[in-house]
Amino acid sequence: MIKYTFLLSALFTFSFLFGQGKAPANWYLKDPIKDKIYGVGAEEAYKLLIGKKAQEVIVAVIDSGVDTEHPDLKEVLWVNEDEIPGNGIDDDKNGYIDDVHGWSFLGGPGGDIGEESSELSRMYYADKVYFANADTNSLSAAEMTRYKKFKEIEAIFLAEKVSAQRQMEGITALSNYMEAVKQEKGSFTKSTNKSYKPKNEIEQKIKSRMKVILMAYKPEFLEKEVGAMVANSQQSSDKVVNDSLRIALVGDNPSDMTEKYYGCNRYKGPDAMHGTHVSGIIAAKRGNGIGIEGIAENAKIMVVRVVPNGDERDKDIANGIYYAVDNGAKVINMSFGKYYSPNKEVIDAAVRYANEHDVLLLHAAGNESKNKDVQDSYPTRKFMNGEIATNWIEVGASSSSKDSKKLLAEFSNYGATTVDLFAPGVDLYSTIPDANYGDASGTSMACPAAAGVAAMIRGYFPYLTATQVRGVLMKTSILNDKVITIPGGATLGKMTDVSISGGFINAASAVRFLLQEQK
Repeated sequence: MIKYTFLLSALFTFSFLFGQGKAPANWYLKDPIKDKIYGVGAEEAYKLLIGKKAQEVIVAVIDSGVDTEHPDLKEVLWVNEDEIPGNGIDDDKNGYIDDVHGWSFLGGPGGDIGEESSELSRMYYADKVYFANADTNSLSAAEMTRYKKFKEIEAIFLAEKVSAQRQMEGITALSNYMEAVKQEKGSFTKSTNKSYKPKNEIEQKIKSRMKVILMAYKPEFLEKEVGAMVANSQQSSDKVVNDSLRIALVGDNPSDMTEKYYGCNRYKGPDAMHGTHVSGIIAAKRGNGIGIEGIAENAKIMVVRVVPNGDERDKDIANGIYYAVDNGAKVINMSFGKYYSPNKEVIDAAVRYANEHDVLLLHAAGNESKNKDVQDSYPTRKFMNGEIATNWIEVGASSSSKDSKKLLAEFSNYGATTVDLFAPGVDLYSTIPDANYGDASGTSMACPAAAGVAAMIRGYFPYLTATQVRGVLMKTSILNDKVITIPGGATLGKMTDVSISGGFINAASAVRFLLQEQK
């Protein structure tokens, strides 16, 4: 999930990621049986598939945007062949002009949305205005119900505001430390951090932590991300929702849940780091001698931008799903999430639509070490009427550790009845903007690892429905009956305590099962 959740955790806790050592390169492609490491078994799967041909599978990456010029992604992008690039005409009559590689619902004639408010802020300020001069004694029964809900939201909002302020203080202290090192030493590097003499107790603590942080993050990347976090904290700690700004940029009516045809074809957006990394895991060009090997050699990436730095709007999520389905996607990757969904009904309708059109949805479980059985996040496969979408896979994150007690990512959300399975999500090396590569961690990375496997299976076994693909991946997940550490603490348990399948997604196991079924 975007919003810097994992990086913040790494900066201030470090309890898991850095204790296990650097993960082997491309470990997520390896196989637990052959290589004794819990990757997805992609390379073993392809050995089993020698001589067989796969159908092309379009994978929609609903995310923050993608660098479509990346040399490891250019050849694996979905191309809308019914659209003539750059002519300003909706050639295919799908309602979207020049959507050659996908669409952005976060841009328009006025520019592109980068930062957004939280959903909690939007809900709070909407009702704050509504009840500004309200006489509680004269409210109708329906209004009083809404008012009571508003007061609950207000209490949560004000508490989170305090938390955000504290977070901002920590981030600012980190930024100030890095600037102090640069001022005294001329640059911020591993060596200058080592030689820098702290001026106070706070700097001493940051320096000791920084040594560990720099084992995983390049100094220049860290500087960029911390700067972005400072800017985001300043803008979002008490951000009043300004729909007029969105209207000026995008040109839609944010309150109109029925509106579909808005946006632009600027695929990258202000920050394509997240979406580019996700896309590479799924389908970076295999066998081209550069960069990395994506999981699904038969996948084409469709870019669908709906994720800002902040909370996604329900309207945009729903329209992203509709766009993907209507334009041929058979797998949709959703590495994002939030804890409030005021217009959930529109997303429910889109998920049902995807199911009706045989499209598989994969969603990242989240990075807060929470039990989703207790508190789920949105979007979710559970509809408002209690029904459950069968074309949905909820993905938690695992590590490269060979120690079963460190096998799950400490940050990963989990749930015995809400999370389907786990996939590699710690230290995944993938594509990032401007022809670069880098490591990232999170269920945001685990989700595309699973999506890549799903795309592989859908391509080589096209007779399977989306629901059947989910069933196969669940049935063939690699089980582990050893004691694991439940994310977020020192509690021990079994994989069945944290997921429905009790296992880890594995392409080789799925392929082996399906080939046997065909005999």
